[in-house]
Amino acid sequence: MKRTRTSKAWMMEHVNDAYVQRAKAEGYRSRAAYKLTEIDDKDHLLRPGMTVVDLGAAPGSWCQVAVKRCGAKGRVFALDLLPVEPIPGMEFIQGDFLEDAVLETLEARLAGSRVDVVLSDMAPNMSGIELVDQAKSVHLAELALDFAVRHLRPGGSFLVKVFQGPGFMEFRAEAAKQFRSLQVRKPKASRDRSPEVYLLGLERKA
Repeated sequence: MKRTRTSKAWMMEHVNDAYVQRAKAEGYRSRAAYKLTEIDDKDHLLRPGMTVVDLGAAPGSWCQVAVKRCGAKGRVFALDLLPVEPIPGMEFIQGDFLEDAVLETLEARLAGSRVDVVLSDMAPNMSGIELVDQAKSVHLAELALDFAVRHLRPGGSFLVKVFQGPGFMEFRAEAAKQFRSLQVRKPKASRDRSPEVYLLGLERKA
């Protein structure tokens, strides 16, 4: 009964959420588009002609933003285990970004060029057990950081979602070693009660 009440409350909040309504009106696949939009408006991550990789891209709202901002000469790669409906200007690779076959496909399409921006809005499948979910969140962020370190060009940028809690400060310190600047962002579209924040690494060290 409690789960049912909680689910109904969440659904009511979701339906009435201003960002959800705005996303529907403006053609974005989820409210998450406004998180990336706000961060990019402030920090100017995405520019015309850039090559961007979005890890865990489904349903594709961040790719929608990236495609618009990188323009016709940009390239936006979406990687996810789940299918992502096509978006003009997005190149989708389905599979686990840790698997060799997926990485080989990406590297073949990059044809030797480096990536300008790596994005990750990945979140774990929530168990409801806070410590477990926190550990999963940090682990996903670590995997995304490792990918970014291997594929970003010197001077490139990295934006990753991670939950605040045990392991967060250690991950933040590790990420800070790889970039000349590391910032914490909490966009307005991120719900106040959510422990999520975004770490923004600027200027990947050579």
